[in-house]
Amino acid sequence: MNSLVSFLVVFCGAGIGGMLRHAVNCIGRGLGIAFPWLTLVVNGTGCMLMGLIAGWFTFFGPRAGGQTLQLFLMTGILGGYTTFSAFSLDAVLLWERRQFGLAVLYVISSILAALLGVLAGLGYSRGTFGPGTGPHV
Repeated sequence: MNSLVSFLVVFCGAGIGGMLRHAVNCIGRGLGIAFPWLTLVVNGTGCMLMGLIAGWFTFFGPRAGGQTLQLFLMTGILGGYTTFSAFSLDAVLLWERRQFGLAVLYVISSILAALLGVLAGLGYSRGTFGPGTGPHV
């Protein structure tokens, strides 16, 4: 694939992912949520989707849609949507506000949500668990 095309594909996907992330931020502000719960939700769902998509491409290989689709979905959309940079800032801000317990809870729960999300996505896409509709069925 032409490198310029790959950059444009990632650019377009990241724009979509960034808009999705902004929509989640708007919802949080509208609900008056102070604790960064929605960042936690975005990280967990983004990681689960990453696991699903990675499993899909691993299982179906070249038939899954090729490198362009993989770049668009994984590097582009999910790269623009997930928020570990925002996660880091939220954690530091909680710590700076001397909300040490919340900061530690936030870091641990974010990491667990991310790891469990990827595990669930990979497990589902491999047919390990779920409603039995994974690609191995």
